[in-house]
Amino acid sequence: MSLQLIIKHYTELTADELHDILQIRAAVFVVEQNCAYQDIDGNDKVSYHLWLRDAEGIKAYLRVLPQHATFDDASVGRVVCIQRRQGLATRLINEGIRVAKERFDADKITIAAQLYARSLYEKIGFAQTSDIFMEDGIEHIKMTLEVK
Repeated sequence: MSLQLIIKHYTELTADELHDILQIRAAVFVVEQNCAYQDIDGNDKVSYHLWLRDAEGIKAYLRVLPQHATFDDASVGRVVCIQRRQGLATRLINEGIRVAKERFDADKITIAAQLYARSLYEKIGFAQTSDIFMEDGIEHIKMTLEVK
């Protein structure tokens, strides 16, 4: 079955969509990664939410944040894939870059990437811009992409 791409600003989300988004984020970031942290941080309200879904539900998700929400630059975050190693993260991140450019007029995107995902972001064009730092008990690095 083919996957449907959905792009909505927070103000456009239904209660069921928000529930499904928060559920998938908690399943991966809190339960699977065994990381107690404050996922609901207020930035959802200023973000565009992108996800790929099929009849069974969300398979991949991320949010696109405007400038000054988490960084001076626009950002992509909370990248989650249920079906891994199928190119869904790459597809969704590229859509997120497009949304950042179109909706926030972004010329640069900065992210805080989990260290294990560095190669994924490098393949897309992000470059590491910081040393390794700990965030919520997980190694992260800052990465930046110049948007063309």
